[in-house]
Amino acid sequence: MAFRKTAIGLFTVGLAATTLLSGCGRSTDNTGGTAPSPNAAANIIVGTTDSVVSLDPAGSYDHGSLAVEIQVYSFLYSFVPGQKTAQPDAAQSCSFVQPTVFECKMREGLTFANGHDLTSSDVKFTFDRVMKIADPKGPNALLANLDSVDAPDPSTVDFNLKEANDQTFAQVLATSAGPIVDEEVFPADSVMADEDIVAANAFSGPYTITSYTKNDTVEFTPYAGYIGAQPRPVNASVTQKTFTDGPNLKLSISNGDIDVAYRSLTPTDIQSLQNDSSVHVWTATGSEIRYIVFNLKTMPGDTDEQKFAIRQAMAASVDRDALSKQVYKGQYTPLCSFIPDGFAGANSAVCDAYGTSPDKDKAAKYLSDAGVATPLTLNIQYNPDHYGNSSDQEYGLIKQQLEATGLFSVNLQSTEWGTYSKERVLDAYPIFQLGWFPDFPDPDNYLTPFFKTDNFLSNHFSQPDMDQAITQEVSETDPAKRTQQIQDIQTTLAQKYLPTLPLLQGSQWAFSRTNISGIVLGVDENLHFSTIGKS
Repeated sequence: MAFRKTAIGLFTVGLAATTLLSGCGRSTDNTGGTAPSPNAAANIIVGTTDSVVSLDPAGSYDHGSLAVEIQVYSFLYSFVPGQKTAQPDAAQSCSFVQPTVFECKMREGLTFANGHDLTSSDVKFTFDRVMKIADPKGPNALLANLDSVDAPDPSTVDFNLKEANDQTFAQVLATSAGPIVDEEVFPADSVMADEDIVAANAFSGPYTITSYTKNDTVEFTPYAGYIGAQPRPVNASVTQKTFTDGPNLKLSISNGDIDVAYRSLTPTDIQSLQNDSSVHVWTATGSEIRYIVFNLKTMPGDTDEQKFAIRQAMAASVDRDALSKQVYKGQYTPLCSFIPDGFAGANSAVCDAYGTSPDKDKAAKYLSDAGVATPLTLNIQYNPDHYGNSSDQEYGLIKQQLEATGLFSVNLQSTEWGTYSKERVLDAYPIFQLGWFPDFPDPDNYLTPFFKTDNFLSNHFSQPDMDQAITQEVSETDPAKRTQQIQDIQTTLAQKYLPTLPLLQGSQWAFSRTNISGIVLGVDENLHFSTIGKS
């Protein structure tokens, strides 16, 4: 049910955040010293290589678009700088009022910058619209557990879920699926053009956009009417400039043409900037992972047993520490299981099972016990552009490591992302590279998308015991029990199935001029502009 939107006020409710599991740590400024006092009249210039697909949340599901959306839209929940869990933003509080009903009470006085009231009717419209449009480039997949949305009064939103007690749903509200749009401005059944969104001034976050040239320059100005959990901007404005590549971004921060450089720089550029006395270095544990995917249908092996033995032998042959140091100069660290360090339930199940360094004898035994003849030819596909220009070196070294055992002959091939992203889901690649930034900082975001039936990997992994175990951990309300379930899932995956081979975990990096303060690299892997000051 829904109400007709009017300008009546909202009533006040108590603040009570839903408890979530911890994600990665807060950023630190490793330069030391006292942070400069910010000048409230300053303009901050931020450089990035991330491109924007769309300013319409229904038509975007990418890092570059979300990096803009978090500045200018309200969310029911959002990731606040310095906090490890999603916090109520436009919502005052949310909770399960029934096992399949997640209810949010909204803050009073919410408005869009164009003067329109922001009520529960806009929230219902927002989520109904994402599901109705179901744009291939949009975030509809994040709402797989959402059945319907009700707005029984101006301050109440009820999310009716398909599966009960979903412990991840509050965080889903803080993802690309969550920016709240103005129902009086946005079309209900189509994606709105960027220039029309900017002209309509239908923003409700800490900033509005006052000037916009797509994938070139965005001008942000603080929105005085913002009400929510995000800090008030300590700057007068922010200009975001998009660069075509990392070396140009590095040159601009070194020369002082920009104030902040964030995403993405090459390992060599990062190393160079670490030694630049005119630049502050900000770093934090990251949630990005790099891994190899096995297509269980087309990979080598005459039987499932042989295919598993080949996966085990590869796991016993790779040297993650060498990949970290030789290719990424320590900016990526070895990843020993399916969930990265810093998340509840993270363990070392893969390294526990197959070792932390190459073991030729162990690898050979897996293959001989399964009757696999050696040397075995492996066709491995990787992408040279989407995951950075170090992928060539990364997979060249993996080829070298595997062939050093004498057990494998590796045929290494690369494909540009436009083709790669299409062909990998069509069984074109028996073994292939992928990387992952989580949608939200919960360990399940490394399990459900990867290992439940019909997962996004499209690698034909489907096991009833894993489906059941993952469904149980998502709905487990006891944090300690849920953590144990998540650890057990990883152990079973490592010892019984190994459908992917985890390799590396990324770090977050930002670089600023020495008169910049307040950069926080948060659990959502996004840079919130409101805390950034300039002296």
